Parts: sequence; C-alpha cells; structure tokens
Amino acid sequence: MKTIISTLEQELPDTAVLETATFGMGCFWSPDAQFGSLPGVIRTRTGYAGGTSNSPTYRQMGDHTETIQVEFDPVQISFGEIVREFWRSHYPNRDAYKGRQYISLIFWQSEAQRLSLEKLKKEKEQQLNEPVETEIRPFDGFTEAEERHQKYYLKRYPKALEQLAELYPDASLLTRSTFAARLNGFVKGFGSRQQLLEEIGEWPIADKHRALLRQVLLELKW
Repeated sequence: MKTIISTLEQELPDTAVLETATFGMGCFWSPDAQFGSLPGVIRTRTGYAGGTSNSPTYRQMGDHTETIQVEFDPVQISFGEIVREFWRSHYPNRDAYKGRQYISLIFWQSEAQRLSLEKLKKEKEQQLNEPVETEIRPFDGFTEAEERHQKYYLKRYPKALEQLAELYPDASLLTRSTFAARLNGFVKGFGSRQQLLEEIGEWPIADKHRALLRQVLLELKW
C-alpha cells in the first residue's frame, strides 16, 4: 500500500509545474477542508505566516496569522479562481476580527499573482460596494502547523484513519496527499462521495491505483 500511495503522488502533476497560494481567512481548519476539496488543488497544509516571531506554534503564535498553503495545478484551476473562492468565503474587513490570529490575509508570490490580486480586489469591492481591507503582501515565509492541525476534520474519524493507515503509515504522507485533502473536504460537507469517485476516474494515475482509491473510498467506515 505504501508503494502504491507514493506512486500515486508521483504521478499527479509534478511540483515544478504547480503554483502556490497562501492566505488566512479565520481558523485554518475549515479552509483546509474547503480548498482541499477543489479539483485542481493537489496539496494543502495549515500553518502560520505574516509575523515576525521565530518558530511560531499554535500556543505561541506571536504576531503570525493562521494560514493555509495550497499547491494547485494552474491547468485545472487558476490563481484567480482560488482568490475568488477566498473572498467569497469570508468577510474581508478588519473589524470582523480581533488580533492578528484570524485576520483576512493573502500573499502574492509572483508578479502575475500580484496583478491578479489587484484586479480581483477591485472586482470584490464593486460587489460589496465597500473597500476590501484584506492585508495583501509579498510572501515572506510559512511555518507548517503541528500535525494535529493538518486534515483536522478527517482526523475526527478514528475508524477511517485506521483504514487509511495502510496508505499513510506516516502522518506527513496524509498531510501531503491529494486523496486525503479530498476526504477532509468530504467529511466537512464539501462535495459528495459520487463527485470524488468521478474525479478519481480522471486523475492521471495508473488504472490499478485509481481502482484502489475508489475501493478505499467506498469501503471507508466513518
């Protein structure tokens, strides 16, 4: 099983062609599930960014913000689509939050992303008929959150985790997995089992691996 899941991750789009989006929009558990459910998103992880303190943790976050980092295939989903989902999913103004832990924050990691954010911010302001106060800034680092904060909703189902242990004998594999990202979204209510079965059918992986993942999905006990 370990060999199969490792091969699966290798067959999905190479990291060299992926893009990254990093943003904060409140508690990072739900965005991890929400964006992990989107076709074209390959990997997600929660973490801390935007502050000045060294080695932030959940208990000692300092001036950092809870953030999610999304790796996506731009052929399947664009940065603009991710940003629209980001702004659609929370109220992006400062008076809605207390302290920096949960502020609306998004980073750009290329000139193309910066220009896209400028355009989409104006678009959102026209929709809201008020200024968008999301903090927009160049990317300056990301610290991955503790393991218990990765794929949080999936981990609330111990029976399922026991079954998935053969595929993910190490917790880091679960964090990096596309399949686990979709399952985390599914249990939070994003998408359906049927949608995921159909999506797996389109993944560029070997037929035997596609069949295995479908079987695992159908047999999972929640």
